[in-house]
Amino acid sequence: MTRHFLHSISLDHGKVENWDVHPFSVPAIQSLETLKLHPKVTFFVGENGSGKSTLLEAIAEKLGFRFSGGSRVESVFKHEYASPLTPALTIARTGNRPMDGFFLRAESFYNWATELDELEASPHCGGVLMSYGGKSLHAQSHGESFLNLLTQRIDGHGIYLFDEPEAALSPQRQLSMLVRMHDLVDEFSQFIIATHSPLIMSYPDAWIYQFGPEGIQRVDYEETEHYQITRGFMRDHKSMLKRLLRREDELDFEG
Repeated sequence: MTRHFLHSISLDHGKVENWDVHPFSVPAIQSLETLKLHPKVTFFVGENGSGKSTLLEAIAEKLGFRFSGGSRVESVFKHEYASPLTPALTIARTGNRPMDGFFLRAESFYNWATELDELEASPHCGGVLMSYGGKSLHAQSHGESFLNLLTQRIDGHGIYLFDEPEAALSPQRQLSMLVRMHDLVDEFSQFIIATHSPLIMSYPDAWIYQFGPEGIQRVDYEETEHYQITRGFMRDHKSMLKRLLRREDELDFEG
C-alpha cells in the first residue's frame, strides 16, 4: 500500500505534564499512542467533546497550518502552539513531499473569508480570489464557497484536513464532495477528516477511527454510531419519533 505523505501520528506521553487538564483528560487523547493513517482517507468520528477535532487541530498545527485554518504557512509558529497537544505529537512522514495543503475549520471559515478579502484589497496580493470562484466568499453561500474551495483552490498532490465539512453542505453537496475527493485522491492527495456525517464517512476503503470513552478504536463503516442511528431512523422514523417525543398523557398537570 503506497503511502502518500503521512504514515502515522504518535503521542509522546513523556511530554505531558498534567493528564488532568484538557485536552489530556479526554479519554481518546489519554489512550493515544500511535495511530496509523490511511494513505488516502482517514476519518475521525465520535460524539461532541470526544477529542476528534482537538486531535485534528493539533495535527494541522504540527504540519504548519494555522490553528484557525487556511492554507499552509511555513515557520509561522516558532514552536509556540495554540494547542497544548501539538508539541507532544510526533508525525511520521513518508519520503513524499506534498505540493499543496489546506486546513478547513467550519467554525472559523468566516474569518478565513474575511482575510481573503483583505488580501484581495492589498496592492501586493490582489487576485487571490480567482482560486475561490473569482468573488468574495462572503458573497457566496457557505456551501458554494466550500465547493469552490474544493474545485478551484485545492489542486491535488497535497494533504488536506477538514473539520466537520458537512456544516456547510446539503446532503446532495456532500455527495458532490465525495466525487471531488475521489478525483483528488486519484491526484495523489491524502485526507484526514473529522465528521459527523454518515454520507461523508461512507467513502470506500477509508479507515474510520471512532473516538469514545474507551479511547480510539478503528471500526467499519456499518459499526459507527452515526450509521446505525441514521439507518434505524430512516427505516422506521415514525416509531423512533414516537418513542423520543411521546408524552405521558396520564400525567395530570392540574392535580
